[in-house]
Amino acid sequence: MRRIEESLRTVGACRVPASGVRMCTGTEPEAWEVFARHWDKLEADTYAAERGTRRFRRYGAFSFDAATARTSPLSHTSFVQPENSNPLYTEVERVFEPLTDAFADDPLLHGLLRLLGRAATGLDEARTWVVKVHPFRVVASADDAGEPTPEGMHRDGVTLVSSLLVNRSNARGGRSTVTTLDGRPLLETTLGKPGTLLLGDDRSTLHGVSRVRPRDLARSARRDVLVVTFAPESGQS
Repeated sequence: MRRIEESLRTVGACRVPASGVRMCTGTEPEAWEVFARHWDKLEADTYAAERGTRRFRRYGAFSFDAATARTSPLSHTSFVQPENSNPLYTEVERVFEPLTDAFADDPLLHGLLRLLGRAATGLDEARTWVVKVHPFRVVASADDAGEPTPEGMHRDGVTLVSSLLVNRSNARGGRSTVTTLDGRPLLETTLGKPGTLLLGDDRSTLHGVSRVRPRDLARSARRDVLVVTFAPESGQS
């Protein structure tokens, strides 16, 4: 955990291998198999479809107490897409289907949130955090590349942003890049093994993911990720 915190403070980004995530969360492989099944119950993302991307998602929001490392659900199922570095994306409220009850209560999810909460409190001394949880599935075909980040290189307007690979199937591409605000590369990696985690200090970096295409053109490609962000509750630092 100290290595994660130090890398976020000094570099602005950190890649944690799947083995490290399992160790930090204390989870067994069977728990990850159960967790991955939630992605089969995502709903079509109509906002991404407007930009030609076949993507599925849900949305959940939690409150994280830094003192107790506990989460509690927030009631809303819509979120405000913040203004970011891409002028095509302006602040707008978007409504998505909420996480299923099984997803929202999954012990592995809450283990991940505790891990990410420790990383967030290493960047900011906020007592309470608003946590936004976005499971995504991007699907690509031979004539229709998948766009994990159709907004391009961007910020999410939070303190900590993270991306956890849950599954990849018949996929090539999907390379994650983190840069400084002026575009200097900090970290580039392809999240290839399920359970691999990428974290970034969203206040000082931009992030984006390259297109996904199928390896076998006769079959579709799939990339499942969990994006989680932490921002101080309104009124805090």
